[in-house]
Amino acid sequence: MYTLPKIERFNQNVLSKYHIYNSVFITLPFDAIDNTGVLLPLFTEVCDNGFKNNLSPVEIVNSFSQKYLDNVSEEEKISLMFRFIQYVERQIVLFDAIEDAAFPVVNNMEGKGSLRDVKERADTKELKQELISFLEDFNIRTVLTAHPTQFYPGSVLGIITDLTDAVRANDLVKIKELLAQLGKTPFIKKDKPTPFDEAVSLIWYLENVFYQSSGEMLQYIQKNIFKEKAISNSIINLGFWPGGDRDGNPFVTTEITLKVADRLRTSILKSYYLDVRKLKRKLTFSGIDTIISDIENKLYRSVFYSTGTIYITLSELKDKLNEIKLLCIEKHQSLYLDDINDLINKVNLFGFHFASLDIRQNSKIHNKVIKTIFHSFGTSNEDFKNYFTYSSEKRMELLTTISGNISSDLFKDEMTKQTLDSIFAIKTIQENNGELGANRYIISNNESALNVMETYALFKLCNWENPSVDIVPLFESIEDLKDADKIMEQLYNNKEYASHLKNRGNKQTVMLGFSDGTKDGGYLMANWGIYKAKQTITTISRKYGIKVVFFDGRGGPPARGGGKTHKFYASLGSEIENQEIQLTIQGQTISSNFGTTESCRYNLENLLSAGVANQIYKNESINLSDSDKKIIDELSKIGYQKYLSFKNHPKFIPYLEQMSTLNYYSKTNIGSRPSKRNASESLDFADLRAIPFVGSWSQMKQNVPGFFGVGTALKYFEESGDWDKVQTLFDTSLFFRTLLENSMMSLAKSFLPLTQYMKNDPEFGDFWQIIFDEFQETKRLLLKIAGHKELMENYPDGKASIKMREDIVLPLLTIQQYALMKINEIKKGRSDAKLLEVYEKLVTRSLFGNTNASRNSA
Repeated sequence: MYTLPKIERFNQNVLSKYHIYNSVFITLPFDAIDNTGVLLPLFTEVCDNGFKNNLSPVEIVNSFSQKYLDNVSEEEKISLMFRFIQYVERQIVLFDAIEDAAFPVVNNMEGKGSLRDVKERADTKELKQELISFLEDFNIRTVLTAHPTQFYPGSVLGIITDLTDAVRANDLVKIKELLAQLGKTPFIKKDKPTPFDEAVSLIWYLENVFYQSSGEMLQYIQKNIFKEKAISNSIINLGFWPGGDRDGNPFVTTEITLKVADRLRTSILKSYYLDVRKLKRKLTFSGIDTIISDIENKLYRSVFYSTGTIYITLSELKDKLNEIKLLCIEKHQSLYLDDINDLINKVNLFGFHFASLDIRQNSKIHNKVIKTIFHSFGTSNEDFKNYFTYSSEKRMELLTTISGNISSDLFKDEMTKQTLDSIFAIKTIQENNGELGANRYIISNNESALNVMETYALFKLCNWENPSVDIVPLFESIEDLKDADKIMEQLYNNKEYASHLKNRGNKQTVMLGFSDGTKDGGYLMANWGIYKAKQTITTISRKYGIKVVFFDGRGGPPARGGGKTHKFYASLGSEIENQEIQLTIQGQTISSNFGTTESCRYNLENLLSAGVANQIYKNESINLSDSDKKIIDELSKIGYQKYLSFKNHPKFIPYLEQMSTLNYYSKTNIGSRPSKRNASESLDFADLRAIPFVGSWSQMKQNVPGFFGVGTALKYFEESGDWDKVQTLFDTSLFFRTLLENSMMSLAKSFLPLTQYMKNDPEFGDFWQIIFDEFQETKRLLLKIAGHKELMENYPDGKASIKMREDIVLPLLTIQQYALMKINEIKKGRSDAKLLEVYEKLVTRSLFGNTNASRNSA
């Protein structure tokens, strides 16, 4: 049977359905005024034509008002804009639901990158045993993080799920009902979510998506690759940051950490209970029925009794399930054996922890805590007293001999108490949820081996002699990435730390952060800096017999290391350790790539397939040659210099503060964390978080962190007569091609006409022109190197999805810029200040909708 091309499947199952259901949606009156849905398409058309004719957002809104509104006041105009926002936000949800429903139709679930493809390729190439060996050792870890780039309330998440099911079933009555419900349901909470609220929101995905998808994958692997043989390796692991990530979030406390861990345990036990109930209806056989009833009873009491007591241990649950399996095989002709195996695999995978809760804190905080502790005990210990006067070598030496049994109650300083309590919390979680409940401590802003040893010393001071915890340095800035291998060698040569690593199976996890790297050094340098750091750390780790695992702090957009992630992993080659793939999943990436069981399984299988490509089908041509590295090195240096001159421009910070939405992120109530790492009034670039930084460029549709410097770097090779070198590199290197293709995605999501009015601004006109010129040059040269006429030409369905989203969100973008222009008029004394607060609210409300629309916010 002929299968339609992907773009035609997308057009039929997404675009056509959206236009049909949207026509129903815009006729629904959500308030006393029923003409909003009629006016919105007219406003969209005026926006589209206005930008084509170089009109400013203010001119566009005024033009619409004159054409379709009858002498309305500014207040009435603003009221209509708020109603437009209400409609557009819900149109975005409708499009999301339709796209999610169509996912398994548009995407080939058993095509390239799927488990079936992996198995069949191994069969064809007679590499079955190699595949089994690989799966006995390889792991994927997706770590869910609560970064505030999308935060629908639970009620809206529920509607999205129901709407997706209704769209899939083409149930028009149900769809209309849900669209009406959607129109009446608030999208924004009045209060900021707490870190616990964020955790509960993400646990929904664990329960409703990852639990099922991971189980299906393991079931397929066991039946079709291991041929019913037990799998000793989990293959898939889940990580979790909400409630454990303390870096810069003053609202995360030890109490919340413990509360989140308890919620994770209760959630997985509830998932087991629901599966056991289904299984009990099938396993009605003599000898098995009593065992399954006993499991059901103990799980029920563990989940629904409020005492917090667990009435069944993990080992007991495993033993009883294996006993049922044995009886089923021996006495009942293996009836329902697949269902039993499915539950056993899930229990082996998720234990009583569901997802491992990572603890993260900044190295500067650890340093302050050490200072507080040593100051307190300095009178009785000369080394403590003089610690900060010693050289780094002497400090390292001192830290290797340290031990103690201190209590957080000894200190008045709240940060010291919380930091020490977080260590005691890890112990408690391990006792309640098992070691995998919390066994990693991540050090943000790690700049030296001393940072790692100070953190390790805190564990020793808390009377944890051989901590069952991995200490994970996070290297973020360009300079830190350059020095990362030297820092790791120092640690490997430290006897105390080497002993700790031995206790942890000679395995060292190193985290590399894209977000701050891009903010610090620009797109090319950040990506290349991380690639080189992985290479050098791999080399030094292999030298010392350490298995290094890289944990990537990737976000949704290319500016945060996202984009076609699986292609990056497939392109790493043999010079970079790749026995595990670990990455953060955050914001819209959770809902867009892992929001349904189909999309979750598809993307997890693609990551697994990337590992297979590297480990089994080793293609040495993937490795970059010395000349390849030299070219990328030169490109990244040129791009870095261009970005640095841009970042150091005197108007850089003022532009973000006055012309973007940067100052409005803290007002959105979409995340619990502050937008800066300190509370000072002035904006310090170093303290600015990557989310509002990248997001502010995205809101303006300029997406600077995803492309700036790329055009300048490529132009250098064009003008020097060496274009063929970069062209050959693009044609032959998957890494380089993926790097540039992801930058193309950033360009495709940009829309410079939105802010072209700024070029006439007396203060910021020249600065805007710098962005525009670099955008144009990058676009020209990326199209040239790819041999395309349009951006993302080789991903027509992705391009069509982006275009539809941009069309839907155009009114919001226009409204936001209109409000920002009005705010600037008021601040410059050109307009009455009475509406300032309303305009600011308009910016905040449109920001929320724009963010949700993007799915990966650049």
